[in-house]
Amino acid sequence: MIHPRKASAVLLFCVFAFAFARAQTAAQGSKPAYEVFAIRYASIPDFPVSALVAGADPARKLSIAMTVWLVRGNGRNILVDSGFYRPQFFKTWKVEGFMKPSDAVAQAGVKPEEITDVIITHMHWDHADGMDLFPNARIWVQKDEYTYYTGPAWQTPLTHGGIDPDDVLAAVKLNVAGRLSMVNGDSQEIIPGITCYTGGKHTYQSQYVGVNTRAGTVVLASDNMYLYENLEKYAPIAQTLDTDSNLRAQERMKQLAASPRLIIPGHDPAVFEKFPKVREGVVRID
Repeated sequence: MIHPRKASAVLLFCVFAFAFARAQTAAQGSKPAYEVFAIRYASIPDFPVSALVAGADPARKLSIAMTVWLVRGNGRNILVDSGFYRPQFFKTWKVEGFMKPSDAVAQAGVKPEEITDVIITHMHWDHADGMDLFPNARIWVQKDEYTYYTGPAWQTPLTHGGIDPDDVLAAVKLNVAGRLSMVNGDSQEIIPGITCYTGGKHTYQSQYVGVNTRAGTVVLASDNMYLYENLEKYAPIAQTLDTDSNLRAQERMKQLAASPRLIIPGHDPAVFEKFPKVREGVVRID
């Protein structure tokens, strides 16, 4: 037999738990629901998979998708990553099917000047180079990422691989112009329904993005998870400053995303086969 006082305590706990759950559901429901599109603006052929997935066969090659993500809703057109366009990269890399990221976004129905925000997941050239192509956009980058790559990273020759000086200067100019915002660490909701997370350690302080949609949370992993294979094989990315941190980030993505299929890798061409085609090079993530 349950003592009356214990029964009252149990009842009170249940009432509070129910109220908390209702509040959480209401809060989730109050967030705007966005549409998410993956836009392929180029390919780099014959890329070694072993440079993407730790432990992969060095003989395997893949034509990787160079991708930006368009997030639409709540009166905003948000771009996650900005691609590349400066001429020096075409001298270093074989690039196929290139379309300037600002033109590729226009193919998806949004003019470059209509982009309201650009979230830079990290400062590597193929993700940050195009940040100055969108004249009315506010740029979002992790504070530690910005601070490191505009300063200490250049004190030694081995601590700024993949970072282009032109992109650093562009970021500084945008900051001086009052158009750059620094994300202060992990789990920051920078825009209603848009949250930035850290932990993948692809660069000094890379981030990935959670987006609230009608299907639940979509996680745009960017280079914190290059390919679906990273997640499926529990294999860290081959280029990380901290393997354990990268694996923890992938595990966390599984908890954040509404479904594993809504964790979107940074360079996997399979993304453009798995999701509904809107037009050539553009798919809707849902």
